[in-house]
Amino acid sequence: MSRQVGLISDPHASPEPLFDALSIFRRREIDIILCAGDIAGYGSDLERSVEALSTNDCHAVLGNHDLWWLADEDGEGGTATSYLRGLSATFVTEVEGKVISMVHGAPPDLVMDGIRLLDEDGRVIPEQREFWSERLESLPCDVLVVGHTHQVFAERFGDLLLVNPGSTCFNHTCAILTLPELEVEFIPLCGREPLLSWSWGMIGRRGGA
Repeated sequence: MSRQVGLISDPHASPEPLFDALSIFRRREIDIILCAGDIAGYGSDLERSVEALSTNDCHAVLGNHDLWWLADEDGEGGTATSYLRGLSATFVTEVEGKVISMVHGAPPDLVMDGIRLLDEDGRVIPEQREFWSERLESLPCDVLVVGHTHQVFAERFGDLLLVNPGSTCFNHTCAILTLPELEVEFIPLCGREPLLSWSWGMIGRRGGA
């Protein structure tokens, strides 16, 4: 019997698209929810974002913005700070005989450097695919879930399936992974047009998030 995994990333303290993704997952009766980090940053409502993840039993990893948030916090902080302090850089689970590994940036446990496969028009860059193929094909997992780069893709590297569900905040997307079939469905959020590759040129910046 197939099971489904809800995938989200980079909500960036912007709860409305996150709420929409979680609502979709509830309607679809998703078995497990994973968030590939960067819960904090940019937006202004981290507490509600954390509450939504926590109440929906979402498994999350630390992103670079989460680390920066914690570094700026003084004292014990609130609920959001406590939640972020409880996260690690990696998460591994097994569903229907398939091992899923999750990290914000790139394996084994990077949170600052991400996997960028697409150009600004959402097309796979052959040189980038070749670069990452050499580094990913020997990983001891069936599925690698990443975030950070605000790109939306599901690519096979040998026996490995690499998935970035995109940022709920910037790409307006989430994803559903069906196992053991290794099928991925990307879903638009809040009635917005999905952006396969969110360009930092929009705000005068380049590079990862």
